[in-house]
Amino acid sequence: MRTTVGIIGAGPAGLLLARLLHNSGIDSVVLESRDRAYVERRQRAGILEQGTVDVLRAAGAGERMDREGLRHDGIELRFDRRRHRVDFPALTGGRSVMVYAQTEVCKDLIALQLKEGGPLLFKAEALAVEDAQSDRPRVRFRQEGSEGVLECEYVVGCDGFWGVARKAVPASLSRVFERMYPFGWLGVLADVPPSHDELVYARHDRGFALLSMRSTSVSRLYLQVPDGTDAEEWDDDDIWAELERRFETADGWRLRRGPITQKSVTPMRSFVHEPMRHGRLFLAGDAAHIVPPTGAKGLNLAVGDVVTFARALTHQQKTGSAELLDAYSETCLRRVWQAERFSYDMTTLLHKAPDATDFEDRLQLARLDRIVTSRAAETDLAEAYTGFPIG
Repeated sequence: MRTTVGIIGAGPAGLLLARLLHNSGIDSVVLESRDRAYVERRQRAGILEQGTVDVLRAAGAGERMDREGLRHDGIELRFDRRRHRVDFPALTGGRSVMVYAQTEVCKDLIALQLKEGGPLLFKAEALAVEDAQSDRPRVRFRQEGSEGVLECEYVVGCDGFWGVARKAVPASLSRVFERMYPFGWLGVLADVPPSHDELVYARHDRGFALLSMRSTSVSRLYLQVPDGTDAEEWDDDDIWAELERRFETADGWRLRRGPITQKSVTPMRSFVHEPMRHGRLFLAGDAAHIVPPTGAKGLNLAVGDVVTFARALTHQQKTGSAELLDAYSETCLRRVWQAERFSYDMTTLLHKAPDATDFEDRLQLARLDRIVTSRAAETDLAEAYTGFPIG
């Protein structure tokens, strides 16, 4: 098989890249190790920045998102039983975010790819990227028990943290920046309407809690738990009781309970691999960087990466200049590090560290108080939350 761009991974980044390339008249082949059903039910992110929403619309993938997604114009911060709403449009000149699950983004992009795009091969496991520094890199893959080779002009690794793409970058050229957090998130899906119409970020002496949603009838909620926690250690009643404690307010607000249909624990880490390019191999999304979910940046960073690559390759095809392709890693990393900074700030602002001192607790409260009493500080949060410029 031969193509211009070999894309490893059919998550939102790989699928969106294929769509962007198709719209620019550039052919691609997408290799995905899992089957279609798995990709379409894989629970991940649910908050789309303004820039991501705009990109999906421009790519022709926004119709169902605009019909079924939930536009959010703010978030609520809770601490000391106090409530404060951060008004995004008022602080950012009209920007907002969209609640629309990654599963739904993938469904929309898969349907478009199968209808209009190039080959999308499910159950095609990438085994290795070879000759990345040549003008004809290859991806070896296995599908239905047989090995094949995909010859490309460029390879884009959208295959996540555990994928093979990053392994093709020589260790001597790689720099890794990483931080592991001593806590995780116990996340649950519950068949109950959300108890608030926007996301609620709660800082509590017992730990962080987040109230989110997947739709008007399904709630998504999270509790900070110690690293290594087994989700099955928590029964449903204990989860609801702890959520109620951490969301408690002085005005008598109440949390709605309902049947919990899914629960899992997500570890928390920050990770950046530099560079994001090696020869004709380009890394995108979780293959190059991980952020703790507190800032809702993971999927949005991946979108920024593939938009940057698609623009650069389109520019090269039209003008013959590789200037933007050569700048890919530097361009993406500027945005990545701002997202890492924001995600770290939100994580340390709202979570209770196991060894936190009284001094550090008071600093958290002072930082929160600064946000809710200073328009400048509040604007900084709103601008970062709704998204950093792409490119």
